Amino acid sequence: MNPNPDAHYPTPAELEAGARALTASHPALTRLHRTGTSRAGHPLWLLSVGHGIRPPGGPGPRPDRTPRDVLVVAGAHANEPVGGPTALALAHRVLREEDLRADSVWHFLLCADPDGAALHRTPRPEGLLDYHRNFYRPPGPEQPEWAPSLVPPDRLPPESRALVDLIDEVRPLLQVSLHGTDLGGSWVQLTRDLPGLAEPFGKSAAELRIPLETSASDAAGWSSSGPGVFVMPGPAGTPAGSFHPEDPRLSTWYRAHRHGGTTAVVEVPMWASDLVDDPAPHPDPRAALAVLARRLEADAGAVAALLTEVRPDLPPAEGAPLLRAVEWTLTLVPRIVGAWSRSAPAEATAAYVGSLDAFGQRLVLRAAAMLLRELRAAGHPAAPALDRRVTGWCESFAARFGARWVPVDVQVEHQARAVVAAYERALAVSR
Repeated sequence: MNPNPDAHYPTPAELEAGARALTASHPALTRLHRTGTSRAGHPLWLLSVGHGIRPPGGPGPRPDRTPRDVLVVAGAHANEPVGGPTALALAHRVLREEDLRADSVWHFLLCADPDGAALHRTPRPEGLLDYHRNFYRPPGPEQPEWAPSLVPPDRLPPESRALVDLIDEVRPLLQVSLHGTDLGGSWVQLTRDLPGLAEPFGKSAAELRIPLETSASDAAGWSSSGPGVFVMPGPAGTPAGSFHPEDPRLSTWYRAHRHGGTTAVVEVPMWASDLVDDPAPHPDPRAALAVLARRLEADAGAVAALLTEVRPDLPPAEGAPLLRAVEWTLTLVPRIVGAWSRSAPAEATAAYVGSLDAFGQRLVLRAAAMLLRELRAAGHPAAPALDRRVTGWCESFAARFGARWVPVDVQVEHQARAVVAAYERALAVSR
């Protein structure tokens, strides 16, 4: 494909406008309706595409047949904006290709967290520094998909409640959550294996020059059914290798299992790095992870010390989502440092070490970038020094990994192909 240099990440308002244009031109096959409301009062829009769409009141499956519908969730993480344009691209494709709507109605949640999207806005980032200057990622308990694994049901944010209700209403054969990473490669996480997915997924990545993340840090310790495809631990297992307090089995990803469905989480990078696709054995992974752990502890400690110093000058956490996110991110560091220090494998690939290296660098960079935004807004004298630190970290991150920009429409094309491939295999398994 020929990349479009003008392609950008649309805002939630632009996604809504695109969906409205689609429903106006295809009224018999599409429907757009509000499926919930965010904490700040923003609408959660659901676009449904296919034959026999129900009238307003619910996008659920028709009662005369086995549910084979697809639910595509975009924008679950505010800093991963590729899902929105992918959802619209898939809606157009479903309208073009009769085979995709012969058995299913497709439902696209255009942005699961519009409040977060309003805080993270870099429509066309020029580099990692530009991306981080307007960075925002909410703390885990405020993320629509992760909140059910971290807070009691009666304390779920409205975005999570809307998503849970939507899953129960649609009862999807396949739920797809569209995610992205700032720097690295592409990979898929599955709640159940979809045999044969690795082949078309790898072919698409190769054609579009996107590396596969063959040892993704998010899936450390999970089984793999092919390069870049990982299967989450089952209900009887443990979330092996997870460095986060969230348990994916309690997230909305597993909600589809109540209805016999499967969830696929499709990740695609903004900037590609071949270091996460290197299958060569690492000469000394234990020593490497010890170095990464010390660096992460030192860098996070510097950010935490600055936060303690300036905290009295900043607003209370209740009204400061950026500060809540900084504090949450920093609480993850001791757990990660401990895991890397205690349980480093004796044998591992260069890709595995590279993926953990990138994970550690992005974690502390995110905390620093969000703190910098607060300091700038307050006109705080500590902002210039932190700005220099964030700039240096972005430059070293990009240089260490040979960051190569993946055009937005290329990201969208690869993600859309992965969704269609997952759907075809889910449909084949169900028959």
